[in-house]
Amino acid sequence: MITDISELERNDLLPQLWGVHMKAEFPAHLRGREVEGEDLVLLDADVAGCVSSSLSSVLDERRRRTLLKCIEVLEKVLPSISDEDGTRYYERLHEMARLAAGLGDIDG
Repeated sequence: MITDISELERNDLLPQLWGVHMKAEFPAHLRGREVEGEDLVLLDADVAGCVSSSLSSVLDERRRRTLLKCIEVLEKVLPSISDEDGTRYYERLHEMARLAAGLGDIDG
């Protein structure tokens, strides 16, 4: 029986967010851009790979460390993404990374 709310959130919310993310187009104006010295396409790919792995099996320690680093990077770059589409895209990545890493959602 699952009693930890963050585990409940992860089990319900992460697959939903992943489904939305898989249908979303990468913001074209951010392709090839660096923000705060970070490559946004690479950041997207790193998070997506780890999240995808976490949905199919237990997240290994290497991927969890990768997600924790990506969370730090996302928190650094998000304030510098000024358009609504880009912000929404990277906020969703941030929330998925937190959930997959077992940190709960961004409001929790």
